[in-house]
Amino acid sequence: VTESLPISLQSCQCLAWKPRPTGVWPCSSESQHVVAGYSDGTVRVFSVSRTEMELKIHPHAAALTAITYSTDGEMILSGGKDGIVAVSSPRTGMTIHVLDDHRGSPITVLQCTRKQYHDFGVEGGELWLATSSDRRVSIWASDWLRDKYELLDWLSFPAPAGPEGLDSLPPSLAAFCPWEHSVLVYVGFGMQKEALFYSLRKKQVLRKISLPAFATSLSLSAAAPFMAIGFSGECWVCPPSSARGETNYAGHDDTVHLCRFAPSGRRLLTASHSAVLVWELTGA
Repeated sequence: VTESLPISLQSCQCLAWKPRPTGVWPCSSESQHVVAGYSDGTVRVFSVSRTEMELKIHPHAAALTAITYSTDGEMILSGGKDGIVAVSSPRTGMTIHVLDDHRGSPITVLQCTRKQYHDFGVEGGELWLATSSDRRVSIWASDWLRDKYELLDWLSFPAPAGPEGLDSLPPSLAAFCPWEHSVLVYVGFGMQKEALFYSLRKKQVLRKISLPAFATSLSLSAAAPFMAIGFSGECWVCPPSSARGETNYAGHDDTVHLCRFAPSGRRLLTASHSAVLVWELTGA
């Protein structure tokens, strides 16, 4: 670690890098920013090059559990332990919209992706999803400048009455599929241990992939059709058609609660409570 950002007495619960401007490479260090969500309900934006906080806003009454930028970096989406999702402007520091559709259940995932303006028959250049720990996923189309938010789909996944044999429920996780347009992948506690591929256009599950256990983390590669799924002590990397072609990366002593592909798709980061590992991938 060569530099450190200012720390707070409150704990940082989640963070996200600001996307680099489209068509700009390499990205200037002056434009690199990180947004972080804290246990006191605040959102803080840090400059990486100056290692200082540039903005602090307080859009939530509860601790934050998920945070992300819009694809153009012009909006910050934050989700709280109480299920509230806030949309804030990093330019003005104003919270411009609050959604309470997931109220009562912690937000586990927020993700944005670009879309054609009139795709799905609605206005706006962005799709985004919110996932909560009660196995619900909402998918939205938004036009940030016009403050328009249209609910495209609402998914709710069934589960057994009790988590037999589990000390705690695995997280509910969803992600837009980079290599299959209008499809999202979902994993979580349910009737079966599986990954589901859901089509936003057909409004149905296209296929299912059986898993050896309930997933604890999920990442989809933007460079090639591969997905990483974390479990207790290991992480699988497999093609989206079947888990039979998986490569097993086992190096953790406890649950892999985070896995992320590098943008190139050639490396994979996995993290548990006791270790952070970076893997060189072969064939991905």
